[in-house]
Amino acid sequence: MATKQDPLPVRTAVKPPAPVVTTMLLPGTRTDETGKAIQSVLLLSISDLEFSHLRPQLDFVDLPQGYVLHEPGEKIEFAYFLNSGMTSLVVSTSEGRSCEIGIIGREGMVGAPLAVGLRHAPYRALMQIAGNGLRVRADVLSDLLPEFSRLKEQLLRYVFLQGFQVAQAAACNRLHEIEQRLARWLLMCQDRVDSDVLLLTHEFLANMLGTGRPTVTLATGVLQRAGLIENLRGTVRIINRKNLEAAACECYGVIQNYNGGLGLK
Repeated sequence: MATKQDPLPVRTAVKPPAPVVTTMLLPGTRTDETGKAIQSVLLLSISDLEFSHLRPQLDFVDLPQGYVLHEPGEKIEFAYFLNSGMTSLVVSTSEGRSCEIGIIGREGMVGAPLAVGLRHAPYRALMQIAGNGLRVRADVLSDLLPEFSRLKEQLLRYVFLQGFQVAQAAACNRLHEIEQRLARWLLMCQDRVDSDVLLLTHEFLANMLGTGRPTVTLATGVLQRAGLIENLRGTVRIINRKNLEAAACECYGVIQNYNGGLGLK
């Protein structure tokens, strides 16, 4: 004999949480102790009290192209807040092959594992586009974070968004055509350096896309013939951003939805 079952609970519609908006000062509003203007989104987004405690610990550094900020497995000695330029996060294999998994500009911090209590880097971080920034000793930052609720909140959000960027890029590299992926990476780079001219070699682009230089040469040729970029030796100039966005895969649009939360346009 069948028994009467209790009715299933009625699910009420749950309103999704509103996106968290980064409130930040205008670039240049704050300076380091030597009077140099700060462009770092994270340093412009924390409270005045937190910044006043952190400011004496910040050292201005020039970061030339190719400068290595940390190696995989190495203890992280400094966290870097970029004012300009772009850092590449690179994973290498024992066979000598490498692939870029993420990029960092003035929106983030190099040394993000420190935000979750990790002191060793899982990947290589190097300056792909020269710039400058401010660095703080890892042990100093770790001591301050428990008391700096705003900075800790911003860093944890950044860690999540960086992880999302890496995951989306991994899916993109598996699913989309090389020209679409190249267009996406170029747009992401331009978002961070805010310039039409990107100092990017074919070797770097090959690492970015996890492919060989001949394939990159073919892909850049396709975009150049379409009038989207100008490809010179060691330099890519974006000449039609609107059409380059149209040529990129859907992954760029997905990632771009989070740009506001990172302080990017």
